[in-house]
Amino acid sequence: MKTVVKSLPYEKVMAIKPKKNFIPKKPARFWGWLIKIIAKGDLKATNFKCNKIGMERLSSKEPCLILMNHSCFLDLEIAETILYPRPINIICTSDGFVGKSGLMRNIGCIPTNKFVTDFVMVKNMKYALEKLKSSVLMYPEASYSFDGTATPLPKTLGKCLKLLNVPVIMIKTYGAFGRDPLYNNLQVRKIDVSADLKYLLSPQEIQEKSVEELNQILQNEFTFDNWKWQQENQVKITEPFRADYLNRILYKCCKCGCEGKMKGQGTDLTCGECGAVWNLNEFGKLEEKLAGQKNLISETRYDFTHVPSWFQWEREMVRKEITEGKYNIETDVEICMMVDTKAIYKVGKGHLSHTDKGFVLDGCDGKLHYEQKVQASYSLYSDYYWYEIGDMICVGDMKKLFYCFPIQSGDIVAKARIAAEELYKLY
Repeated sequence: MKTVVKSLPYEKVMAIKPKKNFIPKKPARFWGWLIKIIAKGDLKATNFKCNKIGMERLSSKEPCLILMNHSCFLDLEIAETILYPRPINIICTSDGFVGKSGLMRNIGCIPTNKFVTDFVMVKNMKYALEKLKSSVLMYPEASYSFDGTATPLPKTLGKCLKLLNVPVIMIKTYGAFGRDPLYNNLQVRKIDVSADLKYLLSPQEIQEKSVEELNQILQNEFTFDNWKWQQENQVKITEPFRADYLNRILYKCCKCGCEGKMKGQGTDLTCGECGAVWNLNEFGKLEEKLAGQKNLISETRYDFTHVPSWFQWEREMVRKEITEGKYNIETDVEICMMVDTKAIYKVGKGHLSHTDKGFVLDGCDGKLHYEQKVQASYSLYSDYYWYEIGDMICVGDMKKLFYCFPIQSGDIVAKARIAAEELYKLY
């Protein structure tokens, strides 16, 4: 999916009147029907099946909060299909409105900035549930999974459940990540997809439980490992491009420790520094083909044949850098901005740094200076091949967002997100 991109000087972008905050619209049944028709081909290709658990507890006219794990664009098609004709307002990233604000509002989308405290969004959710009598679909992870496991949930989610006080429904998908993982550059693979549609909590159960208990229930529901599921169910992914760009998440060699020299291509992952090679087999396991010329890492706690385990090792290495005062990312970037929904504006080049003090972005011939402290967010909006432009790190606030595209700096997007999460935990 592409978006509207325009080049405009930084000072002219800053002079643009900010986007308006609109109250949600209840989507007409037509829109749900249309999305269901559009989704029919994709779901047929995946032999989609839905397993309903306890859904008899929910009245067809009773508004509810729907929480769903987030793997790929197919998620929306699944949700609209299995919940039709229930009217649904969808929490959506604000940049999704660019160039199509009217359409997105009519479909029922509610905009928000990812990983930014957004009280307006909660107000809009209450309005949709109470005034429009519409259900609300939310991806609480706020972003696609990088490594096929759950991304952090906001600690405020339990409070949100109490505030909304409506039934909570859970949609958990199986196979959607394997079909279109974020790292693989929108290359779709042939794989069956299914989902569990589960009644999770009633309003009475929500009020009886503490915020901590609610958060723990949600944490348990959002604990999964798509690679492990693939292996346990012997699900084959035979496409010859399945390891393309795997270096986006496995950016650090587990043999020599070098970063930015990994390359995922075809079915292999190769370290350009020590020459080690792994093959990603049809069941999603990494098999060592060449040991490489160096073997400096002796980590026995991690299973480097398993992608999430390797990713977890990278997280531990980042945490170690932080605690030892060594963590630092410096990269030149192309800078885009979002201040309204008419376009994403290219404003020039700059430099982005990330340390234990947070992010600092300078650019546009000295006109732009932005700082974001560690405490600003529990995670980081970062993405691969964002709107088919490139790999991206986003910083900003409710008024403006800066989309930073690293220029020849290796694979730092995943590391920056890991570091933002670990710094938030520590500080």
